[in-house]
Amino acid sequence: MCMVILAFGLLALAGMQIVAIKGNHFGDGVTKATILAHNTLEDLKNLSFSDPKLSVGESSNQITKSGILFTIQKDVALMGDSMKRITTKVKWTDRGEHSVSLSTIKSK
Repeated sequence: MCMVILAFGLLALAGMQIVAIKGNHFGDGVTKATILAHNTLEDLKNLSFSDPKLSVGESSNQITKSGILFTIQKDVALMGDSMKRITTKVKWTDRGEHSVSLSTIKSK
């Protein structure tokens, strides 16, 4: 009887371990995407207002980190004559589609 209870408990622990591993893997993807979005946004914020990389419109590129393909999208929108809204969105697929988006406003 004790062996049955022990076996049942061990099976439950194994199931929880699988869930924890999946959660850690997803968290790793979110962390990498957030760092990519943040670094891209910081690079763009440090450019001059009239830099060609900050021209109004959308662009994207792809990068692979630790075997995961990330798509980094950049969107620059003019807000009046002296401000631009810069948005970076990082997307990746890992048992479903995920994305992280960060925005800031740059002034002259």
